[in-house]
Order: sequence, then C-alpha cells, then structure tokens
Amino acid sequence: TIPLLRSIWEHPQPLNEAHRKLMRDFRLYMLVGGMPQAVDAYLDSNNFEVVDKTKRLILDLYDEDFNKIDPSGRAARIFAAIPAQLNSNVSRYQISSVIPKAKSEDYIELISEMEKSKTVNISHHTYDPNVGLGSMEDFKQYKMFLGDTGLFVTLAFRDKAFTENIIYEQLLRDKLATNLGYLYENIVAQMLTASGNKLFYHTWPTENRKHCYEVDFLLSRGTKITPIEVKSSSYKAHASLDAFCEKFSSRITNNRYVIYTKDYARHGPVHYLPAYLAYFL
Repeated sequence: TIPLLRSIWEHPQPLNEAHRKLMRDFRLYMLVGGMPQAVDAYLDSNNFEVVDKTKRLILDLYDEDFNKIDPSGRAARIFAAIPAQLNSNVSRYQISSVIPKAKSEDYIELISEMEKSKTVNISHHTYDPNVGLGSMEDFKQYKMFLGDTGLFVTLAFRDKAFTENIIYEQLLRDKLATNLGYLYENIVAQMLTASGNKLFYHTWPTENRKHCYEVDFLLSRGTKITPIEVKSSSYKAHASLDAFCEKFSSRITNNRYVIYTKDYARHGPVHYLPAYLAYFL
C-alpha cells in the first residue's frame, strides 16, 4: 500500500472510486490501529468487539508502565485524559483540569518521559513561527496525542461498554460527528511523527480577541515553514490557515495543506489532501 500511496502523492490527482476505497481502508486502520495484538485480533475474528477487548488489555499494560514511571498515578491520569483534552477544543493540554492546582512547568520532565516511551506524541506551541521551530517552542504550552489512534478510539470510551462506543459505527460509515474530529487530528499527528517530523502548532487571537486562530501543524521545510489544517469532514473553509498565511506570508512555502476526508483537490496554493496521504508531508 505504501508504494501505491507514494505514487499518488508524487502525482496528485482526484482518484474518484479508488479514493473511496482508500478512505474505507484508512478508516479501518484508524479503528484497529497498528498494535500487532490488535491487528491479529481483527484478522482472526473480523470482530470489532474482540479488537476492542484486546486494546483494553494493552491500555491496562500502559497503565502499569506509567505507574512505574510515576507511582503517584499522575502519568496514568494525564494519559487517560488525552481524548477529553483534545475534545475540549482548547489551545493547550490543561494539566490543572486533570491534576488540581498542577502547573505545566512542574510536569515538563514527566511529560518528556511519557514522550520517550513512544506512547504519546507531543505537539509544542511555537510562539514565533519561523525556520528553526524548535528554538521558538513553548515547553509549557503543548497538545498531547496518542501514539496509536486505534488505542485512542478505545481510550476515548474506556469507561463504557463496547456496545456504547459509537466511534466504530460512525467512522466506518463515514458519519463521524464533528465532536469526534479529534480522531483525525490524532492520526495526522501519528503519521507526521512516524515520517520523522517534530510536531508544532501556533495559536493567536482573532482581530476582536474573542476567539483564537489555530494552525494545527507546522512543518519546517528548507528555509520556510509549511502550515497544515486538519478537517474531519469535506468542509473546505480554512479561516485560520488563510489568516496565518497572510500574517506570515514571507515565512511560508508555496504550498499549504488542508487534510480532510474527501478526494484530492487544489485551489491556488492550497492543496486539499486526503488524510491517507499525510504521511508523505
């Protein structure tokens, strides 16, 4: 599949029915994930409930490992709250809402240990997006993602029975509710990390200062940066991307990307990229 996707990336064009097949396969991958035990469970049973039980056992092992890193249980709590934090649509992981009175600066070392374990991916806010994003990162403002999106699906509904996990049905039928769009953010973070990128994002206030613009991911490319906005649907509006490109026009590459669920399209410098191609960015 990777050689096929690379060929599509190198010669981008609408794929029509082939795109729909690729997206179905991609959604299946999001649900099952890449953990060998989960993949084997799906291949052996073709049953999502069996897969979900397998992933719950993996998450139990993660909890044991986190408690070795931090016997107080804080690491396990931070990990468990990742789906809720992403769903809250805030511009950072708010650690004080998970651990009362906690301050981000006091947890930098613990978060770093979690990242080294490869169970999570961290995207740091860059306060001045430019070449050398790492020199502009804010260690106290970050987002957390799971290293495996299949585990994310299970973690998001871990407190419920499998039959109540609506993600499986909605995602397979391509009827994902907008409040479950964090799944696509997580899979894009996973794919960008897998292809060797360090994750960064940027937020800043709108003109009336009532809201914030946010560019989901920034990649350093040569002497410029490439902005990426992630959509969980076919919705093509990208106000944050446009505002970012206007504000930092001299710093960005000729290409900017909206990653979404529909077929490839291009309008001027904006590439509308099917989610399964994010790995090649």
